[in-house]
This record gives sequence, structure tokens and C-alpha cells, in this order.
Amino acid sequence: MSTAPEPLLVDARGLRCPAPVIALARAARDAADGTTVVVLATDPAARHDVPAWARMRGHAMGTTEQDEDGVLRLTVLLSSGAP
Repeated sequence: MSTAPEPLLVDARGLRCPAPVIALARAARDAADGTTVVVLATDPAARHDVPAWARMRGHAMGTTEQDEDGVLRLTVLLSSGAP
């Protein structure tokens, strides 16, 4: 029985568009299928950019949350069917 890989954390706080998505793409490049990637971002555009990147790459979006300090926490599940 296989287990899911440990989640990857992409700390993109303080980075502006398109840097959070670039950091996510770099992390995803070498990650195993089924890996959950958690992106922390302060750029409001990440709320739209990360889901758009996931959709275009064939990955699944998980949750999007924002804490009281304005930090977004977006989760992406990497799919084996992604290009």
C-alpha cells in the first residue's frame, strides 16, 4: 500500500505576480504524482493565478484559505495525468 508523499510548502509570501506561480511550477516539476503542494502567498492575484495554473496543467485545486494577516494558503494536488 503506497502513501501520499509529504506535502511540499512553497513560501511565496512577499512575492508579486507572476513569482508565486513560477515558484509553484518549480516545486511541482520534480514532485511525485499525488503530492500536495501548499502555496503561501500575500499577493491577492495568487487567488486566481494558482487555480488557473493548476487547471492548465491538469492538476486539482484543493482549498483556498486566508488568515487574519492576509496570507493565502492554496493547496494543489499534483496529478499524474498532467502534461
